Amino acid sequence: MEESTGYESYGRFAGIYERLMADVPYDEWMERITELLAGADIDKGLCADLACGTGSITRRLADRGFDMIGIDLSDEMLQVAREKGPEEILYIRQDIREFELYGTVRAIVCACDSINYILEPEEVEQVFRLVNNYLDPGGMLVMDFHTPYYFSEVLAENTISDIDEDVALIWENEELDDGVHASCLTVFERQEKGLYSRFDEEHLQRGYSMEEMRTLAEKAGLRDVHFYDGYSAKAAGEKSERIVMTAREKGKQPA
Repeated sequence: MEESTGYESYGRFAGIYERLMADVPYDEWMERITELLAGADIDKGLCADLACGTGSITRRLADRGFDMIGIDLSDEMLQVAREKGPEEILYIRQDIREFELYGTVRAIVCACDSINYILEPEEVEQVFRLVNNYLDPGGMLVMDFHTPYYFSEVLAENTISDIDEDVALIWENEELDDGVHASCLTVFERQEKGLYSRFDEEHLQRGYSMEEMRTLAEKAGLRDVHFYDGYSAKAAGEKSERIVMTAREKGKQPA
């Protein structure tokens, strides 16, 4: 099994990632992201997409007129993103816990619960410090994350399967110690002559509450922190599964 300690994930999985994410309503998410940015008078300029994966959000923001930088740790995911273009997008292989930019940007986004792969709260705080450092004055962060409620009550220790004629996914879930959730993925991918190849990965994530994220963001120097129930305008609550968080740059802190 290809074991991940959290953020170091998505190896062979990159090749089928977009196929398995086909039901994600990226266009609806994009409407909300651009609405939130517009509320901060941000509708153009440089924008960084942290843990961009295969670039589904990155490309859509580029289509909306932003000059995009996509950052991800997986060479495989970035290769897929580059192949999809456009060439104007700058993709960089970096760990978001220590990412570096050449200057500041108007906005930073981080979608698809990527921050949950960072298992240590102090490392999440470090991401926020870097975000605050690389945002323009008054710039905005838009980030989503899954909550402890989602991992303990929705995924719990359920087994989920997703099967079509080319790919079969078996997704086994387990609650570990200290709030960490393990997803053991087994993928069967159709090859030539009706044969299938199999590979396994383990993905580790931690659920974060609104209180935890607010504290970590504000310790890092971010301000005006708000939470929404998913990609809606509704305020997040105790049973929110995915929360969208926004925060603003309000002065620099040591990164």
